[in-house]
Amino acid sequence: MKIERISHKTLAETVAGKLVASLLDGSLQPGMQLPPERELIVKFGISRATLREALKTLEKHNLVESRKNVGWFAREINESNLTRAKELAGGNGGQADRPARSEPPTGPIRVPIAPDKPVRIPNLQKDRLGTFDFISWWDREKVQNAKVMVVGAGALGNEVIKNLALMGIGHIFIIDFDKIELANLSRSVLFRETDNNRSKAEIAAARAKSVNPQVHVQYLNGDITTKVGLGIFRRMDVVIGCLDNREARLAVNRFCYWVNKPWVDGAIQELLGLVRVFVPGQGACYECTLTEQALRDLSLRYSCPLLARQNILLGKVPTTPTIASIIGAMQSQEALKLINDMPVQPGKVTHFNGMVNEMHTTAYVPRDDCESHWTYGNITELPARVERTTLDDLLRIACADLGLNAVIELDQELVTKLECPNCHTVEEVLRPLSEVTVEAGNCPTCGVLREASLTHVITGEEPFLHRTLASVGVPPLHIIRAHNGQEYRFYEMTGDLAEALHFRDFESTVKLTDKKSARIRLKEKVQLKDGKEPAVLKLRPHRIRLRD
Repeated sequence: MKIERISHKTLAETVAGKLVASLLDGSLQPGMQLPPERELIVKFGISRATLREALKTLEKHNLVESRKNVGWFAREINESNLTRAKELAGGNGGQADRPARSEPPTGPIRVPIAPDKPVRIPNLQKDRLGTFDFISWWDREKVQNAKVMVVGAGALGNEVIKNLALMGIGHIFIIDFDKIELANLSRSVLFRETDNNRSKAEIAAARAKSVNPQVHVQYLNGDITTKVGLGIFRRMDVVIGCLDNREARLAVNRFCYWVNKPWVDGAIQELLGLVRVFVPGQGACYECTLTEQALRDLSLRYSCPLLARQNILLGKVPTTPTIASIIGAMQSQEALKLINDMPVQPGKVTHFNGMVNEMHTTAYVPRDDCESHWTYGNITELPARVERTTLDDLLRIACADLGLNAVIELDQELVTKLECPNCHTVEEVLRPLSEVTVEAGNCPTCGVLREASLTHVITGEEPFLHRTLASVGVPPLHIIRAHNGQEYRFYEMTGDLAEALHFRDFESTVKLTDKKSARIRLKEKVQLKDGKEPAVLKLRPHRIRLRD
């Protein structure tokens, strides 16, 4: 009796068979582009490595072709590839339609390696990231070149920053306007008692560098809603929000949507937390999740902007270090998946209930009328800086492109004057809303909160056109909108790039001495490369003492 071994198709062969079936039945016409890899991964429920193996098999037999930076395209089925196409599609007993079965291993277990990933044996004695190379989907080059912005350096931010540094994310930009207080130490792994009253962003960046000297860090001690230019968002791979108020989340959501960047949001309270990924054009965004009441609450800043802005700063949410670790880890993991082009679930929220250790995921419903759903078009990079360019300069450029009826739209409201409703005195202000405090809004004569006159549109008739963009609240490397009622243009102040985005803070390696202290000194000259010509940035020497 002759017994032949029963053949079992691999999962990659099964996927290849299903794709070929679409070619044979006409669902995929010659020259038609295949769905994006992320979509195919979700549809088939497979890994990126398996999908790539299936596509490589089809490419080998001239059934599909790869176009660099575009995608995969179907090729014509003719006499040269018809026989192989039928075999892959399941002409052998229809096996392509059956689920793949795995046989028990008969030898040592081997780590799966993606077919397009070169085998590399790391030196674990000298390579701190060496074990990551054993992960089949891990792309070291992508991770080391990645740029990640972390907004908020509190409890969640500490965990996220620590994780990013440990994973070797190449460039980390940290933003926070707050200072460290003693109560932060119970849930912030990067802070120490000696850091009291110091900048959260600065200390977190310094400690991230001490955790992994190979990463490049930059920090900004400022408000995300007003102090970060859109050009910085534009150059990020992922933005991670570790925030505690709706206004900041809404700002991050809109900025990311405008420049088509994904962001990962996290929130914690006591033993509860949630994580959600927002990708422009894929499912709901953060603003879609807000209730009508929440949107009305946010709109208060227009009716009484000074009070509303101050109330935002008063919110304190009780949290535990355990929930911060859990949610911060999940956020970091989602960011890592985005960097490695792995599938995520945009527009969905994962809730974690630490009270009963339950987790569930639900989908948000996108809103057709959501104001955040707008992605900027082509961006014109101007060799100009916000500290030197005036409103008149930019308006002239806009008029040359769009006609004499062009206007400029500022993202931030300008307070043009404050008028007392009691004594009717008027004070000319012309300062961005973020710089006008409630105390400054009080009438010096009556003590009554004055009414603020606001504007964000520059038409060319204003008496303050000589003012620079920086003086009216435009942050460095920002992208400014202009339109003529029918068409928009977008202008980036690219002249700010060298100073606004350099990732060279604390560039000297941190070495803690026996006294557990170290000094970090910024280099005075920094070579910058970000798709531009190398530039030299001069920074004043800066020292910060770290104590563990």
